[in-house]
Amino acid sequence: MTQETRFQELKRYVRFTEVDASLLGAFRDQSDQEFPRIALEFYDRIREHVEAHRVFTGEEQIQRLQSSLVLWLNRICSGPYDDSYQEQTSQIGRVHVRIGLPQRYMFTAMALIRIALLQIADRRIGDSAGPTRDALNKVLDIELAVMLDTYRDAYVDRIQQSERQERRDVGGELARAKHRYVNAVELSNVLTVGLDRNGTVQLFNREAERTTGFARDEVFGLPFVTALKLEDLAGELPALLAKGLSGELPSQVCETTLCTRAGKVRDVVWHLSFAGEQADDEVVMFAMGQDLTDKKAMQERTRQAEKLAAIGTLAAGLAHEIRNPLNGAQLHVSFLERAIRRQAPDQEMLEATTVVADEIRRLANLVSEFLDFARPKPLQVKPVSLIALCEHARTMASPLASTSGVQMRCDLPGADVEFRGDQDKLLQVLLNLLTNAIEAIVGSTGQVVTLRGRREPRHVMIEVEDDGPGVPTADAPIFDAFYSTKEGGTGLGLAITHRIVTDHGGSIDVLSRSGATTFRVRLPLNSLQEIKS
Repeated sequence: MTQETRFQELKRYVRFTEVDASLLGAFRDQSDQEFPRIALEFYDRIREHVEAHRVFTGEEQIQRLQSSLVLWLNRICSGPYDDSYQEQTSQIGRVHVRIGLPQRYMFTAMALIRIALLQIADRRIGDSAGPTRDALNKVLDIELAVMLDTYRDAYVDRIQQSERQERRDVGGELARAKHRYVNAVELSNVLTVGLDRNGTVQLFNREAERTTGFARDEVFGLPFVTALKLEDLAGELPALLAKGLSGELPSQVCETTLCTRAGKVRDVVWHLSFAGEQADDEVVMFAMGQDLTDKKAMQERTRQAEKLAAIGTLAAGLAHEIRNPLNGAQLHVSFLERAIRRQAPDQEMLEATTVVADEIRRLANLVSEFLDFARPKPLQVKPVSLIALCEHARTMASPLASTSGVQMRCDLPGADVEFRGDQDKLLQVLLNLLTNAIEAIVGSTGQVVTLRGRREPRHVMIEVEDDGPGVPTADAPIFDAFYSTKEGGTGLGLAITHRIVTDHGGSIDVLSRSGATTFRVRLPLNSLQEIKS
């Protein structure tokens, strides 16, 4: 007699039959067009929660996962419900374990999807939806059971690894290590990592876990530079350890980048201190790190703001000095034009006065831009709808896109997000970014500009992406006043954009490569009291 597999046992337990499979297939034929909406709402919900959102590397990964969720919804409604089906579900669970998604989100996520599918069944099938609802509940319970098995397997592996480590720790070393964690490093706000003579991890405190996303038992016994991908330190660590053991180098300070579990890069300064040789302690060096990523970003924003403020003061003075002579020149050009027209009109002279008048008007507009940049008006803070703001910006930029032969796309969340800000100034930000993106594409192989809006746990994120040639160089000072890559550009558009965003307490960054340039704006979600009018 053939032995029953675990998956067959699960189906038998919930009484999942061919009738259920047939009902799910019919449900899919009626409802698959609603699956993309479910996926969008699902990931919009994830963006509201810090721990769930933290495991993702960025928006591109979320977009891929949304597509995968649509495929998964089609799969659970179409089968075939065999051992291959179980393996695909197990693989999804293993991915969740690998990226560090907390197990509680597995239950709550399945609840969200279950509610959405049952609502569709009620709406489309009506009073006779009972059997289909039962089939959906059965298949989702099977999915949840299989995925939870992968978490259990991962936990068993980690427990077994800990047990092996305990057996290796002769003379109660593990108990002493735990004592050191509690008394010395657990409450510290710096990353504290203890290394043995081979540079492998023997201590890993709570702050190190929080910053890197790795649990201590996952990195225990692994090479320090490999576990955290410290390429900057890889070549130096053996020599540093050797000097420390010989007493030549009691301490050393170095700065590196580390890669978190989610794939994000953090800047960390390490204080490497030799712990001294002790017969009963394998830890010979402590690496104490301070995460400088946010501090550096804040310093850069502060430097940019100070630079813009200084240039703004200069621009204001120049604008006042230039405006009066321009007004006088405009009056005299108008007088000259009228005099020419009263006498025998000379077409060349009239054209010359027209050119002069146009240039004076252009200079006057430039002076007005200077003043807008130099003396920004206070923010008029009120509730702002993310969707309405983006739709308004798209409508206003569409004529330029149409005449330039550029396709405009809008990628917005299924549920609106409301935050507080100055709607008119934020609209100016989006129009500046959209106009730059459209103009960057003209004359290149690019064709599409995308305006994207999303909610994050504590921020609203807005992106303007184009498939043009990209920023000329990675270190181009694009947010500096008077820097421009466009012929005839004033270089004030992005400087004003930067100022408006920072006045809102937000940040703006650019990610650029050939064929993909993205300006990303992040604005605080709940900061009415923090925004100064």
